[in-house]
Amino acid sequence: QVQLVESGGGLVQPGGSLRLSCAASGSSFSAYAMSWFRQAPGNQREWVARIISDGSTSYADSVKGRFTISRDNAKKTVYLQMNSLKPEDAAVYYCYANYLRGYWGQGTQVTVSS
Repeated sequence: QVQLVESGGGLVQPGGSLRLSCAASGSSFSAYAMSWFRQAPGNQREWVARIISDGSTSYADSVKGRFTISRDNAKKTVYLQMNSLKPEDAAVYYCYANYLRGYWGQGTQVTVSS
């Protein structure tokens, strides 16, 4: 069983930055493929970014060049650095771990507004 706890959400002005964190449980964190998804009201949950065990990353086109996903295996934590935030980035952000099966965190709210 893998438990995921996100943190770091909040209110930020357009053009601002936030860093989300997702702390994971389990002894095999370094083997987990970790992703961030987001869901805005009335929209489907969409994939944002992914990092796999070897550190390779991939991003949705909508966030490429602005968001950076990273991981610290010693801390069993994955991060999402979000820069140049836009109002359309506002959503609940969810952490997702893929290890034998999928696991979701509870989500953290990101609001982008002036």
